[in-house]
Amino acid sequence: MANVLNIENLTKSYGDRLLFGDVTFGVDEGDKIGVVARNGTGKSTMLRIIAGEEEPDSGNIVFRNGIRVGYLAQEPVFPQGLTPMQIASEAVPVSDHTAEWERDVRISQVLSQLGLHSADTPVEKLSGGQRKRLAIALTVLAEPDFLILDEPTNHLDISTIEWLEGYLRRSRATLLMVTHDRYFLDRVCSKIIELDDRSVFEVEGNYDMYLRRRAERIEAMAADVARARNILRKEQDWMSRQPQARAGKAKFRIDNFYDLKERARATRTERNVRLDTTSSRVGSKIFEAEGICKRFGDKVILDDFTYTFAPGEKLGVVGVNGVGKSTFIKMLQGLEPADSGSWNLGETVRFGYYSQDGISFDRNKRVIDAVTELAEDIDLGEGTRIAPMQYLQRFLFSPADQQKYIHTLSGGERCRLHLATVLMRQPNFLILDEPTNDLDIITLGILEEYLASFKGCAIVISHDRYFLDNIVDHLFVMEGNGVVKDFPGNYSDYRAYLDSLPKEQPVKPQSTAEKPRRQAERPARMSFKERKEFEAITAEIEALNAEKAALEEFFASGRSCPADEFNGKSQRYAAIGDIIDEKELRWLELSEKE
Repeated sequence: MANVLNIENLTKSYGDRLLFGDVTFGVDEGDKIGVVARNGTGKSTMLRIIAGEEEPDSGNIVFRNGIRVGYLAQEPVFPQGLTPMQIASEAVPVSDHTAEWERDVRISQVLSQLGLHSADTPVEKLSGGQRKRLAIALTVLAEPDFLILDEPTNHLDISTIEWLEGYLRRSRATLLMVTHDRYFLDRVCSKIIELDDRSVFEVEGNYDMYLRRRAERIEAMAADVARARNILRKEQDWMSRQPQARAGKAKFRIDNFYDLKERARATRTERNVRLDTTSSRVGSKIFEAEGICKRFGDKVILDDFTYTFAPGEKLGVVGVNGVGKSTFIKMLQGLEPADSGSWNLGETVRFGYYSQDGISFDRNKRVIDAVTELAEDIDLGEGTRIAPMQYLQRFLFSPADQQKYIHTLSGGERCRLHLATVLMRQPNFLILDEPTNDLDIITLGILEEYLASFKGCAIVISHDRYFLDNIVDHLFVMEGNGVVKDFPGNYSDYRAYLDSLPKEQPVKPQSTAEKPRRQAERPARMSFKERKEFEAITAEIEALNAEKAALEEFFASGRSCPADEFNGKSQRYAAIGDIIDEKELRWLELSEKE
């Protein structure tokens, strides 16, 4: 593969804080690379530098000549007063009237595919999810050779994420992206780059392969440190002797001593968020909803909704953006009134609400001051109490970080602070509205473990399919117009259920003025050639589905194989879905002539 990007000795710091130093790696044509790291290590900064939006302290970024680069920012900004259609039209210039008409048709198609139906609404009135869809549409319409995407799934509903996932898998564009969506990484990327300890580590393969290689790397580093410490103890005795005892010894041994000392200090400790706070006791009665109705004008959110929540229940809420998911959980907490009906809450229920709107702290306060205002000490349960400074260290805020002003925190750091303030109150009913936005993958995994052992109840609104699969017992599927369906299973179960439903065939409208067809106007039957094609496609689809099932069984088994073979299987699995879709579409066309 031809090289399209070289990054050499890239360094960036803010004040005395070094994000990364002397980072070097290359990108080949057709690579689909996911960048992962903890919050605050400079993932978004590195993408901005590569996209030319920010300057590095030092280093070189060299694209191959003629490469068209498309950049999707994490928080896109648009000119005020314009509509999505106007913004897209300005971004895709044309030279004549015919090309203008074709461009407008294509813009409308892409906006529609992304579920952005408010093409004539001023951009400042769009929701965060709608603005993100518009930014994705502009990126797609530009048809770049090289895509740089910063958290492309944030603020998107699951159906839009699945569309984007399919688009990127089919696209021939080279891809470099930051995302915390683990299914997205697994299904789109063929290489993972990790920013860790201010350096870069590359792994060929998908996210699952990266996890295995990362564990091996950490284990090897720990073993190396242990060996260095054993040797260091012997060399320390030698270095402690009088200078004359060392006379005539090779200078390299003295130099090697100091190298050993550095290696021994480089102990690999995983700094992880500690979510070991306990929940307060919850009684047998949680909440009952009776005949709840809610609408905004003509838009119906809930229509005669009735449900009894059980102790220990873990519920996921899914639906397209704007269907009313956040309104639903605000109504449960009394933050939004119902038009009619009643909520009956148990006396022991103590809500912990993680809102997608984030924390409401004064942005000009320091982190430690903001938390201390909430509590002088934090009760961890079972008689254990700690000071706010100790508590914040459990959420990876060092003493120096605690002195930062809130407005200087990264998006991920603000999310961690928000999570800390929610859990410090020992809630027994957690309501999490899009908790996966801006949290790094490692923190998400720890949050999943915490929720799995959480004794209280939880309602989770999330577009992160991996997160939902690991947490929830069942789903509320909000379908719009007040319809809420209770599905018994996680999101993958629900997706499989949808896929098992018969595909609806489009019905061609028939004009009332259309005359009855004469005998000669019957639809044409299959030709001999088409009959052979139909039989061949039927066999091909069966074989492809069998191959897909075999690959799924291999991935689920956890069996190991060489990296090249695993990478080949991952790429083949990604391609099979597209091939099946194409074959099934032709099969349907031919079957109409049966």
